[in-house]
Order: sequence, then structure tokens, then C-alpha cells
Amino acid sequence: MEDEIFYDTNVLYYAYDLSEPEKRKNCKSLVSKVFLGYAKGVISNQILVELHNALTRKLGVDPDTARVIVDSFIASENWRKVSYSYMTVKAALEISKAFRAPFLDSLIAETMKENGINQIITENEKDFIRIPGIKLKNPLR
Repeated sequence: MEDEIFYDTNVLYYAYDLSEPEKRKNCKSLVSKVFLGYAKGVISNQILVELHNALTRKLGVDPDTARVIVDSFIASENWRKVSYSYMTVKAALEISKAFRAPFLDSLIAETMKENGINQIITENEKDFIRIPGIKLKNPLR
């Protein structure tokens, strides 16, 4: 089994995006491996909120269906769920300023750091590459 990897919202989102069949195939496979216990996936409360938002606003998924999808991640014992505090937010503000990285990505990076995770699977290389200590894995490249 692999080391724990933090999953960015875009990977979860593409697992449900029927309009991007190639991205969906790759991301659905990765997400399924975690649900089945073949990989160690980590998500945060931020990712769950972003996923619900992306499903309903970008994909037009019915809010009840989006809730079921998000609930499946919450209920799964194979996904480690991590959270952040106001001190995480404070540190993320500093990361964002120091490395000129978007705040929400800085918040993910700091949440990862606080939980001993240094790898992220994401399509968003350009923003996470700015933040030291983060190893990127892009499944869509």
C-alpha cells in the first residue's frame, strides 16, 4: 500500500464529471482505490465543502445527490478526514503571503503539514509548486 496522499478537490470532482471522460476515468480509478482500501487517501473539511460546492455549482448536481456523495466520503473509514483550526488559518495567511500562493491552497498545505502529510494529488501544479515541502502528483498530466 502507498503512503498517505492528500486528495485535492479537483481529483474528487473529476471522478464525478461526465463531461470530461478521460479525466473522469483516471480520477474515478484513484478515488475508488481509496474507497476499496487499496490506497491511503486523506481529505479535509475544506475539501468536502469545496466538493459539494463544485458538484452543485459547476456540474449542476442536485443538492441532495451532492450531499449523498459528500456523505459517502465522510462515512468511509478508508478516507482519513482531517480538519483545521484558527491557528491553521493564521499560518496559511503567512504561507500565502510569503510564497504568493492562493490562500485556499495555502490552507490545504498547512492542514497537510499539521497532519504529517507531504504529498498531494492534484491537477493544480502551478499553485502548489510555490509552497515548499509539498510533493505533487498530477494524475491528469
